[in-house]
Amino acid sequence: MTHYVTRAGIEIDPALAAFVERDVLPPLGRDADGFWQGLAALLGEFVPRNAALLQTREALQAKIDAWHIERAGQPHDAGAYRAFLEEIGYLVPEPGDFTIGTQNVDPEIATMAGPQLVVPILNARFLLNAANARWGSLYDALYGTDALDAPPARPGGYDEERGAAVIAEARRFLDETLPLMEGSWADISGPDAIALKDEGQRVGTTAKGLLFRNNGLHIEVQFDRESAIGKTDRAGISDVVLEAALTTIADCEDSVAAVDAEDKLLAYRNWLGINRGDLAESFEKGGQTLTRELAGDLTYTDASDTARSLPGRSLVFVRNVGHLMTNPAMLWKGDEIPEGILDAVMTSAIAAQDVAGLGRYGNSRKGSIYIVKPKMHGHEECAFTNDLFATVEDLLDLPRNTIKVGVMDEERRTSANLATCIHAVKDRIVFINTGFLDRTGDEIHTSMRAGPMMRKGEMKNAAWLKAYEARNVGIGLKHGLSGRAQIGKGMWAAPDLMGQMMLEKIGHLRAGANTAWVPSPTAATLHAIHYHREDVFEIQQGLPDAAALEELLTIPLADGTNWSQDEIAEELDNNCQGLLGYVVRWVDQGVGCSKVPDINDVGLMEDRATLRISSQHIANWLLHGVISQDQVMDSLRRMAAKVDQQNAGDPLYEPLLENEDGAAFSAAKDLIFKGVEQPSGYTEPLLHRWRQQKKTASG
Repeated sequence: MTHYVTRAGIEIDPALAAFVERDVLPPLGRDADGFWQGLAALLGEFVPRNAALLQTREALQAKIDAWHIERAGQPHDAGAYRAFLEEIGYLVPEPGDFTIGTQNVDPEIATMAGPQLVVPILNARFLLNAANARWGSLYDALYGTDALDAPPARPGGYDEERGAAVIAEARRFLDETLPLMEGSWADISGPDAIALKDEGQRVGTTAKGLLFRNNGLHIEVQFDRESAIGKTDRAGISDVVLEAALTTIADCEDSVAAVDAEDKLLAYRNWLGINRGDLAESFEKGGQTLTRELAGDLTYTDASDTARSLPGRSLVFVRNVGHLMTNPAMLWKGDEIPEGILDAVMTSAIAAQDVAGLGRYGNSRKGSIYIVKPKMHGHEECAFTNDLFATVEDLLDLPRNTIKVGVMDEERRTSANLATCIHAVKDRIVFINTGFLDRTGDEIHTSMRAGPMMRKGEMKNAAWLKAYEARNVGIGLKHGLSGRAQIGKGMWAAPDLMGQMMLEKIGHLRAGANTAWVPSPTAATLHAIHYHREDVFEIQQGLPDAAALEELLTIPLADGTNWSQDEIAEELDNNCQGLLGYVVRWVDQGVGCSKVPDINDVGLMEDRATLRISSQHIANWLLHGVISQDQVMDSLRRMAAKVDQQNAGDPLYEPLLENEDGAAFSAAKDLIFKGVEQPSGYTEPLLHRWRQQKKTASG
């Protein structure tokens, strides 16, 4: 049983209260009693509003369900459907012409284009790796991945043949991005022999070499004739280092399993470490204890012999949770408080130390706090967030709009009313991003009663999805986000398939995105190459207007499809395997994001969004009789055997087949068989319940 301490009528986990009163407030010179009283007033206003918004979601969904049930077996009438959505307030009028007014935005967000990392905030090592991924070795990225079209490195130390292929590819990159007045980078004899076609690309001299810039991103060419690489190189080049992950999202949401005060406190401690600049993590490697810390800035001397510096770290956002979940870390009037409100207050209070200039390095140089807000449904929820952030600013004595918001466009009611959503946060918005995985989950759930959905693979080419991705960019550009905010695209999920990523992910830039998500620092370094090849801001100027709303509202039904039994079994097995592979780690080990092997044993970076699709898709086919409960159970058991085999090397792993009544397998069944009734198709309520049960059972 949780014991609480009471502050201003709020029941608070003792460790969390001590953290606030000892580590968060004193550096700000804030009175603890005043803070708790202000928080109590905030809860009194926003807890009921949060509950009312969730009720609106359910009321709208009930009306949509009823509409589809009444018309079962009839052809879909797109015109009548749109009129119905307008009538019930699901679709709202456009706000008219406007331009966002966000001020004090760091250049990494506003005027630069480059990769973005998303990293679970509970894992300090991963968080440090991501924050330090602002600069990445091109040599390492090419040597260790399949991005280089050459024979893989042979084991047993440095493979000179592979190394030579890496060096040749890096030279080609330099010729492409930093062309010389004459000849090739392959022919230069040293740093003094470099004469650029455009000397405006030369920035200065670093301790290790020369610094250049292309499309707003920096390139450091390092020279060291004594190094293992440099001594074999004609010019003595030892590495080519790219400015890579301009921004990182420290994630409190889909990539973590945070179900109680203990988990939330770890998240907040890590976030404080980022803002203070003292986050560190020690680990064992090769029989040695290593400590990872935040990187310092890159210093250089410019052409006028003036000492300057560039940030050594990614600019870090924090992603709060959405409006749905509550957390037992704090109680208000006897009930758990909404976790999104808890996150808003806590992450902002911690980041206020950065605003006050108390950190070792500084995160935002513009005095801003950057919060990504996921899973909002429509403009009223965006307005709620705007008001909540304003009240948090007042609580912390921060100037208005210090707290910026990144809006995840990942729920159907938001993407259908995107302009209105942007308008609701127009003076603090710094980011819109398509989250096609969650968005697909919501697409299925919203139209759950309309009929069986097409297969997941077909969904990627569905009319609604193409319209969704295009509208996000088009509407963002129409309302002035270019040069003020990020327009982002989603994750490349396969960290081992970098060659394929290099072929495909440049499409995100060509679609107008000035950032896109990557799964690792290495992927960030490689994806940075795309931003040298394409000028996103130039591309944005030539893009067409947003796709029509009618296309977005097209429901991805499998009308007239007659699947074979083999096709049905293939789809079901694929869904069940992916679901089990993710759930077992979440429930048993508290791992919210990891490289999970798919049904073909390809490692994919999975978080809750993928789970939402799989569970909702199975629930939809069950509801409409495409599959039976017995078929689902048969698939779950066969796929459990496969997942057990895939995890055989993990000493912490608990086999699914030996624990069919255990928390993980039970959670998987619930996610499917109770999928229709889950609010908006979200997986969190069930996952949290089973994880809490598992933690309690494990002591």
